[in-house]
Amino acid sequence: MAREELARFLRDRRAGLRPDHVALPAGPGRRTPGLRREEVAELAHMSTDYYVRLEQARGPRPSARILDGLAEALLLAPAERTHLFRLAGVVPEPPAGPPRRVRPHVTALLHRLPATAAVVTSADYEVLAWNPLADALLGGLAANPNLARRRFLLREPVLTCGHEDFAAFVVWRLRAAADRYPHDAELTSLLRELHDGSAEFRATWAANPVRAPGHRTKTMTHPDLGPLRINCDILTVPEDDQQVVLMTADPGTSTADAFLHLAAAGQSV
Repeated sequence: MAREELARFLRDRRAGLRPDHVALPAGPGRRTPGLRREEVAELAHMSTDYYVRLEQARGPRPSARILDGLAEALLLAPAERTHLFRLAGVVPEPPAGPPRRVRPHVTALLHRLPATAAVVTSADYEVLAWNPLADALLGGLAANPNLARRRFLLREPVLTCGHEDFAAFVVWRLRAAADRYPHDAELTSLLRELHDGSAEFRATWAANPVRAPGHRTKTMTHPDLGPLRINCDILTVPEDDQQVVLMTADPGTSTADAFLHLAAAGQSV
């Protein structure tokens, strides 16, 4: 019975995904909805034959490594991942690190907000997705997307001047991430780099600040446009331990004019 339930779960989940959900080209000649079995197998780093046997309830009990590959390939949220493990009769272990793939509907949301600078950050402050206005406002997101590194090590004015509270918020969130993902190599390396390279980070970490996401108004110093008074609001994506940061300007202000200028500059690139 358990094999049949696992097989049904895999089939249903595969049928609900499109190629663009997992950054695959749609291609011609697709007769059925959802991903092909061989595409899921490739994404999960297993043979197509083994995956087909799982969907047909003929395969052996999959290992934790196989199940983690399937959870990643099928874009499972933490609760769905736990359910997958239980269907397979395997005790689920905590995720090794913070999710670093953004769900397609979250990415699409960013581009429906042309007057808002919007980014998605992971638990370790990596910017995973952004819209053009956010890139024009913050700059260099593709080359250096980690906001904690840019705040404490590069000391960029756009993230430093008027951002004292942001420093405490970053440390609070990184502390929480370190508790949840103690074995994640990327997070461990980032924390070591911040401790070694920033006296401000060491002092803020030692103070153990407590912050909660919510509305804030702050002044950013843009290298070309000078001080900008910006409203920051955060939407959480709890199933992926991610945050959507929305940066807006009050209508009729000089900052609103600056946003229009940045948006136009971003469209012309």
